[in-house]
Amino acid sequence: MSPRSARLARLSRSVTFSACHRLHSKALSEEENLKLFGKCNNPNGHGHNYRVIVTVRGEIDPVSGMVMNLTDLKEYMQEAIMEPLDHKNLDKDVPYFSEVVSTTENVAVFIWDNLQKLLPQGILYKVEVHETEQNVVVYKGEQTIVK
Repeated sequence: MSPRSARLARLSRSVTFSACHRLHSKALSEEENLKLFGKCNNPNGHGHNYRVIVTVRGEIDPVSGMVMNLTDLKEYMQEAIMEPLDHKNLDKDVPYFSEVVSTTENVAVFIWDNLQKLLPQGILYKVEVHETEQNVVVYKGEQTIVK
């Protein structure tokens, strides 16, 4: 590759936030919710210290040497993740989750959608949400076609 060829790189940054939620679907009965979600359906909810890793992808700028300024990415993550989610009851404090079950999958989608509004178009590559050390969701903006 010649020195003038564009080089692609991925840049990741992580944040940690604390929030509580209750896994509960309005489309199911109390019994069905309890059977599906078990102890995570506790009416009083439960909490997590979520770790979120955001990865952007792009060309390395020949002048700055960066895919993106980390200071900018930090500010976008503060606005898209920390402000709406940190120390919140997801089901009661975040309007999105009043109609959407607050699973880690849906938390990842929420974060993706918020970041898409802020980041330069096409740069967001992946949102990784660690609910626990054992449970991780990766979302890359993929959608299925509604039939």
